[in-house]
Amino acid sequence: MTEPQTSFRVADIPAQDGYKLATGLVVPRPIGWIGSVSAAGVDNVAPYSFFNVMSGDPVHVVFSPGGGNRKDTLDNVREIAEFTVNIVTAETVVAMNETAAMIPADEDEFEHAGITKLASVEIGPCRVAEAAATMECRVIDIVHIGTENAGNYLVIGEAVMIHVADRLLDGTRIDQRELNAIGRHAGNWYSNATDLFTIDRPTES
Repeated sequence: MTEPQTSFRVADIPAQDGYKLATGLVVPRPIGWIGSVSAAGVDNVAPYSFFNVMSGDPVHVVFSPGGGNRKDTLDNVREIAEFTVNIVTAETVVAMNETAAMIPADEDEFEHAGITKLASVEIGPCRVAEAAATMECRVIDIVHIGTENAGNYLVIGEAVMIHVADRLLDGTRIDQRELNAIGRHAGNWYSNATDLFTIDRPTES
């Protein structure tokens, strides 16, 4: 039996309400802790839960910054078309949250959050040394999504290096329990990826 439901026509509700509904339902979302650098050489790192991996051959990731007040990352990847994706785990979630603060564009988020810069191998933006895994990416495209004066931008990047802590690796498979990744929910809610289970995929008939 279908449960009682309330239906929302997206065009008829305020954008903020649509955002609340979508981000409360599409959970948990992985967090891309994006490292970038400005043309002036100021290092930036900020978390984005509008983030995911989109291709495996070669590896491509996407994240989606807004074009409003918090746009340092967007400005940076337009100027220097490179970024790092630092994976957020239980060990780094507090530092990640610190980098969500609104601070002036000429201030260094690494220093603000007390995290350590680690030079990348193939690109300019720094990695977070405390992160258990990082991808170095080059920007392939930036696409605007949404209304003309609002909405978000979809940044598409190709991974050129992937760094993973040895303790997580079995060949190229990642130990999901050891990773202990953090997921983003709505508001101030997060979750640990610890209550794991497996289901065998159906075989072809």
